[in-house]
Amino acid sequence: MTARPARIAGASGAGGPAAVSAPAGLRAFTRRPPPAQERCELCAEPLTEGHRHLVDTRKRSLMCACTGCYLLFTRPGAGAGHFRAVPDRYLADPDFTLDEESWNRLQIPVGLAFFFRNSELDRLAAFYPSPAGATESELDPDTWRDVLGHSLLAGLLRPDTEALLVRRERGGDGASGGTGEGSGECYLVPVDTCYELVGRMRLHWQGFDGGAEARADLADFFARVRAKARPPKDADLREAAADQRATDRSGDETRDETGDETGDEARESSEEGGQ
Repeated sequence: MTARPARIAGASGAGGPAAVSAPAGLRAFTRRPPPAQERCELCAEPLTEGHRHLVDTRKRSLMCACTGCYLLFTRPGAGAGHFRAVPDRYLADPDFTLDEESWNRLQIPVGLAFFFRNSELDRLAAFYPSPAGATESELDPDTWRDVLGHSLLAGLLRPDTEALLVRRERGGDGASGGTGEGSGECYLVPVDTCYELVGRMRLHWQGFDGGAEARADLADFFARVRAKARPPKDADLREAAADQRATDRSGDETRDETGDETGDEARESSEEGGQ
């Protein structure tokens, strides 16, 4: 009796190729796993689309947060300033102008930059988008004060979490919302919005000048910012003053705690030396 080879399950008829499928038990290993769901970086709760962000002031980084963790840090001075909630405030300065000489003093090589106050380093930081990401530019405090420090929105800027987003087009025709030569746009925006812009520029940038796709995306981005932005109100001025008082109190408490610890260490050292 001649033994016949076992027929492969799923094989076609005579002369046809055999369609071999993976055994049922192995199919799970051949499928691509679904993308991991984003989770809160403080409590690991799953995040929804459009979740909020915190700034880690010590690491100078943004953190994704669930609603519960985000709300813990909305009060000025909460957590001794280690984590700060990024607000959802968009303000516009309709009378803002910036001539070419003033812009050149900022030493920004492109017509777009954002500025925010770094509380950990106690200085202003200036960044502009580039194909390599957010590029920092050295900013002299005197230059900031002379060029932008007296602008309508500069005094309302919350440290670490908000930025002044400034755009200037040389010889513009007003298509970007300006009025031509020497015009500019200035908005107070959440700092994560600026990093969104940086990511979009990296994604679409082509060639030396960015290309048509990057320019179109930039126009769309600023159209959305304009639609959200409003002129400042008296309430914004009151909030800025209250935030500054809370920040000052938090700084005083931190210095007091540091002073107490230093005093305790000095006393312990003195007692040990006297033994």
